[in-house]
Amino acid sequence: MDAPVLVEVTRGPQVESRHRGQIAVVDAGGNLSRHLGDPESSVCMRSLAKPFQALPVLTSGAAAAFGFGPPELALFSGSLSGQDFQVELVTRVLARLGLTPEALQCGAHPPLHRGAAQALVKAGVRPTALHHTCAGKHASMLTLCVHHGWPIADYLNPEHAVQQLIVRTVARMVGVPPEKIPVALDGCGAPVFYAPLQNIALGYARLAAAQPDSPAGNLMAAILAHPRLIGGDERLDTAVMEALPGRVFAKSGAEGGYALALMDEGLGVAVKIEDGHQRALNPTIVAILEQLGLLSPEDREALAAYGQPPILNHRKQEVGRIRPAFSLTE
Repeated sequence: MDAPVLVEVTRGPQVESRHRGQIAVVDAGGNLSRHLGDPESSVCMRSLAKPFQALPVLTSGAAAAFGFGPPELALFSGSLSGQDFQVELVTRVLARLGLTPEALQCGAHPPLHRGAAQALVKAGVRPTALHHTCAGKHASMLTLCVHHGWPIADYLNPEHAVQQLIVRTVARMVGVPPEKIPVALDGCGAPVFYAPLQNIALGYARLAAAQPDSPAGNLMAAILAHPRLIGGDERLDTAVMEALPGRVFAKSGAEGGYALALMDEGLGVAVKIEDGHQRALNPTIVAILEQLGLLSPEDREALAAYGQPPILNHRKQEVGRIRPAFSLTE
């Protein structure tokens, strides 16, 4: 069955391109509230797994042992933009562990934040692992290794104790036995996991419904308090969380994945753009929030740049729009 069209790309008066995809909305009991397409389709979680991967830092006692509070917990759950305040926090975390940035095995790429990337070029400085979007996740894995006395040289090996702890935690959150979760390698070299779309939504619903004094509840409080550590400036994740403070945890993933934890509603939302194109995500997520009744007129204004972004040609003329083309309410 073909996935439904979620987004249309116009040029002039007509549609030039279409992006198909799947959406699942689930409550913490695993009940499918709404969906488009096949909610059982297998999706590689990529960075959607990051809050689940961060949970063992709390459940193991590592966060308390190293004095890591809400900023560090949010950092461990985010896909960073390589901005200075994020780089500085990763550096402080590593120093607390007695490690240097060379311990990070995520590789290096330019900061996702355009201004930060331009600043490095202007200064003649090459990006390092500290600028990697997954630097926070890797810092959390190193935290667990140092806390437990596990070796750090091969911490990315899927058979390493830290990765086995993580896959069990991910499995528990998404409601799939660990032996039923296919494992691959992410862009940063860490193991990454496949799960049905509705189970990814279930994991985010469980985050939304977590009790305040539980590990997941403490993690969510940290995440919601520090939206700039989940994405960064000019990123939809952070923009949504700042527009709807305390109400939504928004998390992007590579290859067209996205998830939301809707706190007041106790719902999780998972999205997969079938062709993996990131440009379809922003209009899709804003439309979901709108159709689920979460946006006030002020919220719509705050997120307007993401809802139907214009397409500009090389002369900066608007030649089309990227617009949502689905309904969750029918």
